[in-house]
Amino acid sequence: MSKQTTYRVCFCFQRRFKLAISEAPPEIKALFDQYSENDVMTVDHLHRFLTEVQKEEKATKEEAQATIDHCLRELKHLSIFHRKVLNLETFFKYLFSDINPPLSPSVGVHHDMSAPLSHYFIHTGHNSYLTGNQLSSDCSDVPIIQALHRGVRVIELDIWPNSTKDDVDVLHGGTLTTPVQLIKCLKSIKEHAFVASEYPVVITLEDHLTPDLQAKVAQLVTQTFGDMLFSPGSECLKEFPSPESLKKRIIISTKPPQEYLEAKDAVKSENDPKSGKTQVDEEAWGQEVPDHKGAIVADDKDELDEDDSNGEEDNDKSPQHVAPEYKRLIAIHAGKPKGGLVECLKVDPDKVRRLSLSEQQLEKASEVYAKEIVRFTQRNILRVYPKGIRVDSSNYNPMIGWSHGAQMVAFNMQGYGRSLWVMQGMFRANGGCGYVKKPDFLLKTGPHNEVFDPKYKLPVKTTLKVKVYVGEGWYYDFKHTHFDAYSPPDFYARVGIAGVAADSVMKKTKTLEDDWIPAWDEEFEFPLTVPELAVLRIEVHEYDMSEKDDFGGQTCLPVSELRKGIRAVPLHSRKGEKYKSVKLLMHFEFV
Repeated sequence: MSKQTTYRVCFCFQRRFKLAISEAPPEIKALFDQYSENDVMTVDHLHRFLTEVQKEEKATKEEAQATIDHCLRELKHLSIFHRKVLNLETFFKYLFSDINPPLSPSVGVHHDMSAPLSHYFIHTGHNSYLTGNQLSSDCSDVPIIQALHRGVRVIELDIWPNSTKDDVDVLHGGTLTTPVQLIKCLKSIKEHAFVASEYPVVITLEDHLTPDLQAKVAQLVTQTFGDMLFSPGSECLKEFPSPESLKKRIIISTKPPQEYLEAKDAVKSENDPKSGKTQVDEEAWGQEVPDHKGAIVADDKDELDEDDSNGEEDNDKSPQHVAPEYKRLIAIHAGKPKGGLVECLKVDPDKVRRLSLSEQQLEKASEVYAKEIVRFTQRNILRVYPKGIRVDSSNYNPMIGWSHGAQMVAFNMQGYGRSLWVMQGMFRANGGCGYVKKPDFLLKTGPHNEVFDPKYKLPVKTTLKVKVYVGEGWYYDFKHTHFDAYSPPDFYARVGIAGVAADSVMKKTKTLEDDWIPAWDEEFEFPLTVPELAVLRIEVHEYDMSEKDDFGGQTCLPVSELRKGIRAVPLHSRKGEKYKSVKLLMHFEFV
């Protein structure tokens, strides 16, 4: 059975290409022969295959039987009469099906969730209310809802007086962004906070309000969230509570109130898009495909910390300007002590707090104070945010923050690009709940009070072997002339690691011409020094000789949770939406 795809050539005749039905690669055929008898695979055969090849040591015969039953229900036209067995075709379809994913759907939340919040990477948004760029897009509750549905656990709101100074708006100050009412954002957060995850949602407030409006915010927040709100009072916490203890709670994080006018003046200078030059950044993870646009970077001029733009003192400089009911809302205190970075990174045994640094500030600080940053993040929370000149809502390499223990690596969630794909990949771990327990090496202190040094070159801990067998689904999810008006697509795959510098690499398969179902059958090896932080990057592109290569799908997967064996890997669009049919058949092995 075959299909035909028609392409028009030179307006005078049509060229037809046969679309072959995907066939099992030679290695899959060999495995079927090894784990079957008389061309059929019984429950016992499949059970042995699951334990020996798929490395599912706990798989039962009942699960093997359920798998066969599912396959025969889904593929009735391929079933062998009424016998409860698989033939080669049904076996291959099972391997390539949604019931054989690269991450286990049954594991769910499996990390220890009883440690303090500072022990977790937290899925964090930046300027969560923006629908597009940082200068002129609309502000709305829609991107907040979308982020919450994707498991984002930290929502940032910039709060300003409205035009009549009697209410509170959310907008990106000093820009042309159109405002949205704060109350609308709060109500949407309440309604959608725990759709994707029951673990706590943190609202970080960038506050540019007068004391009377701070009091109004306190009223709005209290009335909206009621008992959902976690409010320990005005005193700083001695230790952060655990995600487990804060299930279905809303947490407010900002700095103690300062005078509104100081904030207004400070933010003007920071939000000025003319304050830095632009140039093209080199991609964080090696040589990329030609159509990739680099990130925008500023010059070496220090930026203000937008989250602490009211002034850098983390104290109550002006008590007469403080709205006490607003101050009592703050559960996670933010701010910068006087004295520069050394003072900022000092660990207070009697209280915990949050510090915010731009990506550029963190990069500079990590050159000199890497171990101090790690020590700080063992008890306190570090938030990293995109530098202000990323007006296109692009993002940065999150690994710099994660390798130093930063919990809140804040991203513009409304865009798309490789950095955001990696972020999405990291937070597919732990059931997608938005909290990923930090590796032990970032949390431990040695007998002589030593901590992990991110600059130290570690030995290879394990090697991930990845084999790309075949891909399919583009014929069904794309227009038949999407990639090429005159012939089937010429696909190649790119596979690599986003991780610490020593582990980061990208490799590429050969390009297969004129084939909707490319069978690359290529294997790659990735030595990993820090597998705990590694994210597997997978992309497919269509080669175009005369123009930029076309995008054909992507996904990122946490290496720590990859299922061994042969798996069907679904691909996603640039915006992270899962395609209906496009997937790759791959093999994962650790040696």
